Amino acid sequence: MDNKNITVTSPLLPDRAEFDLMLKEIWDSKWITNNGQFHKRLEAALCEYLKVPFISLFTNGTLPLLTALQALRITGEVITTPYSFVATTHSIWWNGCKPVFVDIEESTCGIDPEKIEAAITPHTTAIMPVHCYGKPVNMEAIQAIADKYGLKVIYDAAHAFGVEINGKSVLEAGDMATLSFHATKVYNTLEGGALVVHDEQTKKRIDYLKNFGFAGETEVVAPGINSKMDEVRAAYGLLNLKQVDEAIEKRHQVAIRYREALRNVKGVRFFDDMPGVRHNYSYFPIFINAEEYGMTRDELYFKMKEQGVLGRRYFYPLISTFSTYRGLPSAAPENLPVATRIANEVICLPMHHVLSKEDVDRILELIVK
Repeated sequence: MDNKNITVTSPLLPDRAEFDLMLKEIWDSKWITNNGQFHKRLEAALCEYLKVPFISLFTNGTLPLLTALQALRITGEVITTPYSFVATTHSIWWNGCKPVFVDIEESTCGIDPEKIEAAITPHTTAIMPVHCYGKPVNMEAIQAIADKYGLKVIYDAAHAFGVEINGKSVLEAGDMATLSFHATKVYNTLEGGALVVHDEQTKKRIDYLKNFGFAGETEVVAPGINSKMDEVRAAYGLLNLKQVDEAIEKRHQVAIRYREALRNVKGVRFFDDMPGVRHNYSYFPIFINAEEYGMTRDELYFKMKEQGVLGRRYFYPLISTFSTYRGLPSAAPENLPVATRIANEVICLPMHHVLSKEDVDRILELIVK
């Protein structure tokens, strides 16, 4: 047996020869940042691919969250999920707002719309849901609540690159949506991210905010920061965009094999595709019922790890358990029963475009008894 480690993810890498040609263009032009040709081309290409009207590139996936909250002038309390990567909640905290956690749905691992209204107070100004694992949350229900109470909606769509429902991008929902192009994502620019907005005026404001607030050589119109994507990463991203569909299809085939093998394994639950949804297969979480499976999630996780299969307990522990947030009333475990249970059941299996048949067989041998 091949004893190499099987990692939970593997970065999508562009062709080196093509990338070298682009690097030569950048070197020759000596224009390496500040809205150069590759930056402009990538924004245009992503708008077309993602079926969105306006997009602004960032140097990582956290800064769009921070900037969205700034651009919408969010204050007070923001309702969000404890079941996500910490950047979601950190962005709220860094903006001087108070995160308010509500429980999640078992069917999507996203925020439960039925729990949102009870968390709204006179201080609530926004909702920040997450399309966890790229599975769309109930956007219609969330928007109805936001409209009823006059709240803004910012979607953390870090996992949802290219995800559509009946041909329409999930990134069009809400007031804004953010993306991460980190190396671990389906589509990456090494590090990077983006903010999707609905109109040209908002796009212009975002572009000011990510460039120190400059609206011209001598005019600063807002207290901005520096979060622009450089030309090297934009070029890299243009090349990866050419091959992302093929990578997604390879992930799809891995998902099919996992589902076929795990369908009748007692105590193992996983997600099937949602009707009408174009998935990106960014993750393949399984959920372990210890009583039925005969082994706890952690026992299986460490068994896999000992054999070089590096899954990830994603997301464990909950954000609400970290020291910064655990004192919040909404962080109490009794307020978050579904999220607490799922965080203790989840293992994300290796899922990427370079997994071989032998890799998948080796992974499944450790799970299927």
